Amino acid sequence: MNKSIYTVLIILFFTACNSIPNETSKGGNKPKAPFMWENATVYFLLADRFNNGDSTNDYNFGRKQDGAALRSFMGGDIKGITQKIKEGYFSDLGVNAIWVNPLVEQIHGAVDEGTGKSYGFHGYWTKDWTALDPNFGTMEDLQELVRVAHENGIRILLDVVMNHTGPVTEKDPQWPDKWVRTDPNCTYEDWESTVKCTLVDNLPDILTESEEEVDLPQHLLDKWEREGRLARELIELDEFFDRTGYPRAPKYYIIKWLIDYVKALGIDGFRVDTVKHTEAGVWGELYAEALKALEDWKNEHPEEKLDDLPFYMVGEVYNYSIHNGLNYTYDGDTAINFFEEGFKSMINFSLKWEVAQKPLDEVYSNYSKILNEGELKEKSVLNYLSSHDDGQPFDANRDNVFNTANYLLLAPGAAQIYYGDETARKLNAQANGDATLRSFMNWDELENNIDRKDYRIQEIQKHWQKLGQFRNNHPAIGAGVHQKLNDMPYTFARTYSDSSYTDKVVVVMDSGSNSIDVKNIFSEGEEIRNFYTGETAVVKHQALTFKKAGRIMLLEVIP
Repeated sequence: MNKSIYTVLIILFFTACNSIPNETSKGGNKPKAPFMWENATVYFLLADRFNNGDSTNDYNFGRKQDGAALRSFMGGDIKGITQKIKEGYFSDLGVNAIWVNPLVEQIHGAVDEGTGKSYGFHGYWTKDWTALDPNFGTMEDLQELVRVAHENGIRILLDVVMNHTGPVTEKDPQWPDKWVRTDPNCTYEDWESTVKCTLVDNLPDILTESEEEVDLPQHLLDKWEREGRLARELIELDEFFDRTGYPRAPKYYIIKWLIDYVKALGIDGFRVDTVKHTEAGVWGELYAEALKALEDWKNEHPEEKLDDLPFYMVGEVYNYSIHNGLNYTYDGDTAINFFEEGFKSMINFSLKWEVAQKPLDEVYSNYSKILNEGELKEKSVLNYLSSHDDGQPFDANRDNVFNTANYLLLAPGAAQIYYGDETARKLNAQANGDATLRSFMNWDELENNIDRKDYRIQEIQKHWQKLGQFRNNHPAIGAGVHQKLNDMPYTFARTYSDSSYTDKVVVVMDSGSNSIDVKNIFSEGEEIRNFYTGETAVVKHQALTFKKAGRIMLLEVIP
């Protein structure tokens, strides 16, 4: 793609991300605040493990409940997610984006990874990029999910995989040799041994470096013919390649298939899997097509679009840290700036270590400087403390649940809640490998408000809700400038200002005092509310006095 055109697209993307009004969340009195990806609260879930909205699609392709512990499909689906949006579950949490695992059709069979028989319930073992897996639902289900999400002020991020296909099984043939490599395994010694290799045995690696034209796999042509869509798929491919001028190489087929979901449904963005295991330029090409697809969809569906923001991409560069700045360096000496290839943000793998090992203000101050003054200015990171494939999550036993919420939702940058963080779903299930992190959402524990040692489940959920709503109401939390006001109790301010919007908040952690010095953040005589308790006070002599302190103080100007 012409580099100058691509540069213009990126500039337009960053410029447009500043001031789109956000809807009033359910039941709140919040002022209108601009949505910014820099302050997004993203809820990440595995569709199969979240909520079963349609039990008729639980069994497909001869799959059985014969996998090892937590390695079979369990029934969650797209309809289940939509149901929870309608109930206000996400709005009550202050969530303004939902990241869903890959929903495309998975391998039909199962593999034995050494950890026991495993199915593709997680979505990362693609068999067909052009269809949804019926265990997750239909295109009509996904269309309704996007529509309902947008009606509730929530954006949808689809997880996408271009690095590899699913494993080969008796039911699932290998893609042709001109599409994939099956060796060598990655050794991660340098760029070459991280990119041009297979992540593990029996996970064929797409030849994304290739520009050589290839035929479509016969198994895919046969499948399309059985499903009565062969002619349509071939016509659409002709139109795509005629328009773009791309050669019919593997990566361009997959780019076409991925952007079809944006073009048809108005998907707001991608979370991109295994970014560092693929040539960086692939992502710029994917982004350029997705950017156009979403713009076209919004022009064609002005009544259905949520906003005018451009397409958003966040990348998983495994072990990337906010301290890496723009460049990720492979073992060896190859450094790559993935932000030049369409990414607005990267997943930050270091927060969980830092909040456990460093003074909290040191972490927050450093993050704020990097995001507001350093290399990542006008860019962002997506922070997390637990996820689907991090075998060393923060607080796996859920013994430090209130601080988990505080550390994550008050950190500068965007925040990723992993499903069940807010309900203390335990991450040490009796299973092997990543499956320990992937138990079904603990709805029963939440409904029964079970007692967990020092707290009840509904108590911790309400804490997450308060923090999440406060964050959603105030872009200054994730996108603002951090300023420490006091050591004991630890008190800080966040302020944000641009040409059209100003925001300021003060947070008091572990407060044991009713009197708070707010220095010059709030003005004399301003009425301030502690969002956590609802109590109000007036600034007198640069201080606030409340009748009760609460677990935490979330201080805002009353609009």
